[in-house]
Amino acid sequence: MILSSTHFALFLYMPCIFTNIGNYERIKTMRDLDKYYKGEDNHMYDIVAIGEILIDFTPTGRSDQGGQLFEQNPGGAPGNVAVACAKLGGSAAFIGKVGRDAFGQFLKKTLETNGVDTKGLIYTDDARTTLAFVHLHEGGERSFSFYRNPGADMLLQPEEVDRSLIDNCRIFHFGSVSLSAGTAVDATMKAVDYARRCGKIVSFDVNYRKPLFPSEYQAVSAINAALPYADILKVSHEEMELLTGESDPVTGSEKLIGNASLVLVSMGPQGAFYRNSKSYGHVGTFKVDTIDTTGAGDAFFGAVLYRIRGMSPEEIRNMDSSALEEIVRFANAAGALSTMKKGAIPSLPSKAEIQALLLGK
Repeated sequence: MILSSTHFALFLYMPCIFTNIGNYERIKTMRDLDKYYKGEDNHMYDIVAIGEILIDFTPTGRSDQGGQLFEQNPGGAPGNVAVACAKLGGSAAFIGKVGRDAFGQFLKKTLETNGVDTKGLIYTDDARTTLAFVHLHEGGERSFSFYRNPGADMLLQPEEVDRSLIDNCRIFHFGSVSLSAGTAVDATMKAVDYARRCGKIVSFDVNYRKPLFPSEYQAVSAINAALPYADILKVSHEEMELLTGESDPVTGSEKLIGNASLVLVSMGPQGAFYRNSKSYGHVGTFKVDTIDTTGAGDAFFGAVLYRIRGMSPEEIRNMDSSALEEIVRFANAAGALSTMKKGAIPSLPSKAEIQALLLGK
């Protein structure tokens, strides 16, 4: 292969672009490179997510004998975010591992049915698909019991990550569950580092699940190590307090912004707080009949990422408050609608449903 002077210059700065021959064939000029990073070609995914996809068993009532009944639902935060983007009309792909079992097959089919590319999803015979039992409390709030010792998602190996998916995405998304245990920790962080070196926008949803980490100290250490990679960061109000010691989102988000372009603090029924380099503020949410909050944060974050796809980190960092508030309001509507049904992926709304809520229909 003979490199042109243009390719040679690009190779010096963007070596990850040339990890597959398809990119070499497509990128001939600096204009092609600009189109590549803006996603203005047919090969780009809006979002590629890495991490866990699992089965949520959601309570559905009681049997005639009084025993608790559970319904099988697809879930797992990164998978939820990928589906959220796809259901809004974006393009998405998923990288992860499931067991070679009925649950794993069900999850693969669910992703594909919802328009998510699964060529990065791997089957394993070494562990079963991870399960989570969801316990619903008053107001739709929930807690989790995980069956993951090990779970298939923990066993993703660095060499199993399809880097061509990262090459061909606008936003690379991950969460902290895959930083909790197993070879998935190394696989995730190497993929995140690669995405960052490729100039991709990296989004990080902290999504702290206490039962999955050996200790709170180890969880905070793992999350803090990942924070510098994030262009877009989402934390819950409780996670913000855990990481910063601040209960006020104004001061907490200021401590978290670092080099990130945008920090989002989800606040449940109180809405969400945003901060970039230009402004910060709070956007209230919508009053709905809440049944189950599982996946609401993923619906919210997936909607944000869908709305900012194609923007550069600088454009996100410099958005004015009116533009940010419009995006957050859209995302709040997505999150609110998702609480009106049980389960995570089954409850993710369409764009038409969000627009109807925004218009008060």
